[in-house]
Amino acid sequence: MALCVAVFVWQVTLQDSQVRDLFYGLGVVPALLLGPLQLPPEKHIVHPIITLFSSMFLHGGWLHVLGNMLYLWIFGNNVEDAMGHRRFLLFYFTCGAIAGLTQCITTPDSTIPMVGASGAVAGTLGAYLLLHPRARILTFIFLGIFWTFIRLPAVVVLGGWIVIQTLNGMGATGPASGVAWMAHVGGFAAGFLLVGVFKRRSAPFFWQARARR
Repeated sequence: MALCVAVFVWQVTLQDSQVRDLFYGLGVVPALLLGPLQLPPEKHIVHPIITLFSSMFLHGGWLHVLGNMLYLWIFGNNVEDAMGHRRFLLFYFTCGAIAGLTQCITTPDSTIPMVGASGAVAGTLGAYLLLHPRARILTFIFLGIFWTFIRLPAVVVLGGWIVIQTLNGMGATGPASGVAWMAHVGGFAAGFLLVGVFKRRSAPFFWQARARR
């Protein structure tokens, strides 16, 4: 979290043209990763495969970085407790890379850089869903002029979130929306499927925890 915020603060000090070059050099560009597109030598920073990881530390705006870090702060600590520091770090980067690949596969001709920790954070949400589905999450509810905060089960909050991501991803005709919906879906699926590989044996899934009681 600290590194993502620090990188974004550094981004703010750059000119728009420098940020654009940074996004193309360190962000995931599907046409660069899967296609024949190549950057001019002066704009090349790392191999396209490396951008699956470097892109996680770049963000497109304050709302982008703060939103991702808020989700990571709320859900990440419990998932990290179940895995341990090193395993969680490997899990986080694995989910982020799979998220980036998912977006590239669904939009292989796109030349728009993809940046942000959303895919890796989505993986954390997928893991949390299997570990703590009944945990109560303080949720902001807005209905027209009415708004309030209520505590909802994680299965409702995260289940609703992934349904929205999937529907938006299925309805998107390309990257024009500015949101990598399928990266969110891919990251969430990766976290959901890989949590059993990375968690400690002593950390139970929700159904195991119930059985022990």
